[in-house]
Amino acid sequence: MENEALKVAVDFSAWHAISTAGPIVKITFLILVGMSVFSWMIIFAKYKTFKSLFQENKRFLDAFWKAETMDEMIDNQKEYEGSNLCKIFIVGFQEIKKIRGINKETMLTKAEVLERSLTNSVESEILDAERGLSFLATTGSTAPFIGLFGTVWGIMGSFQKIGLMKSASLAVVAPGISEALIATAVGLAAAIPASIAYNHYISKLKKLEHSLNSYAGDLVNVAERNFF
Repeated sequence: MENEALKVAVDFSAWHAISTAGPIVKITFLILVGMSVFSWMIIFAKYKTFKSLFQENKRFLDAFWKAETMDEMIDNQKEYEGSNLCKIFIVGFQEIKKIRGINKETMLTKAEVLERSLTNSVESEILDAERGLSFLATTGSTAPFIGLFGTVWGIMGSFQKIGLMKSASLAVVAPGISEALIATAVGLAAAIPASIAYNHYISKLKKLEHSLNSYAGDLVNVAERNFF
């Protein structure tokens, strides 16, 4: 009995269950592993991106408020290439130069024209920072269901073997149950980090959006006081 129990434990280990699983379960497993690997790549990439953005934005903002003229910031713009606040500033500066000399009356004030241009620039930067987060959301919401599909398929296989073998012994049932449990576990392993990371980076994104909008508003105020 001890040898038989040992044999079952060895034969139906996690790796053995995966290697001997049917093609549907193997495909499900590969999909989930692929989603998990890609999710972790996005997680690490976004960590570096947001960390760099907040550091560079702070550096640019400190320099902006210390600068005596906007031309000074334009001359030193290469020092702040990693800051999306700098990108918004460049858009705003170019727009100020274009509309500064306009004397004819328009439906919008010069400040409103500048504000629209800056709003478009902020939205563009937010979309760029948001890239990849939709995949984390998709993984977090769909991976458990993909794992559940593998679970159902594994249990179906177990019941089919019970019918064919006319036996409900552990040796007959265990392979299908192992496939089912592994599919569920892998689905959860892919979904949980993706969901946590998505919520974390959405919070970071909102903070970034607030800082960009705040700076855009400050830039409009500076332009109104000095140029319009």
